Amino acid sequence: MTTSDQPCRLYLISQSEIADADAFAATLDGVFKAGDVACFQLRLKGASDDAVVATAKTLMPVCEAHDVALLINDRADLAHEADVDGVHLGQGDGSVKKAKELLGLDRIVGVTCHNSLHLAFAAGEQGADYVAFGAFYPTETKKTEYHAEKDILTRWDEIVEIPSVAIGGITTDTAAELKEAGAHFIAVCSAVWQHADGPAAAVRAFNQILAD
Repeated sequence: MTTSDQPCRLYLISQSEIADADAFAATLDGVFKAGDVACFQLRLKGASDDAVVATAKTLMPVCEAHDVALLINDRADLAHEADVDGVHLGQGDGSVKKAKELLGLDRIVGVTCHNSLHLAFAAGEQGADYVAFGAFYPTETKKTEYHAEKDILTRWDEIVEIPSVAIGGITTDTAAELKEAGAHFIAVCSAVWQHADGPAAAVRAFNQILAD
């Protein structure tokens, strides 16, 4: 991950299904070779616990080879079992404190904070390594109940050193405005995996935007 005084970087989220972990590992290697990715979140909705852990263990060497942090979505217990770099917690997925106790203080714990500075401050006080705001735009990746405005990124950046992640429907057309608003990471899913020219091309495009 990074600190708030470093350049805005890409935070990649997996598809909701990975049928062949070995084949996907090869794809992911190509994606990481295409450009800078700070973090990869494994979000397999509906998969068994064993499948999530097995997939994480298959992907971990690829992430390590490219210095990309591997996080598991929602489940600190599975992150611990798979021995990955950390976990991303929703508001109903347990406390930062308990996740840190389970994983260790050196592991990353991020927290979904929707459109609420109050939730973000609470997460920060508990020791979260980053907070995620969103959704900023319509998205089909997951059901969204909250909409965030760009100024929440600006306000957070002005008063807190904990990095923020912008998430929700972000594309190459909208990433720049979130970066300018103060996001430290841009989280993307469909915009990479469903890119017309393939995921590697998408990562190259996002890197160009974030570097400008």
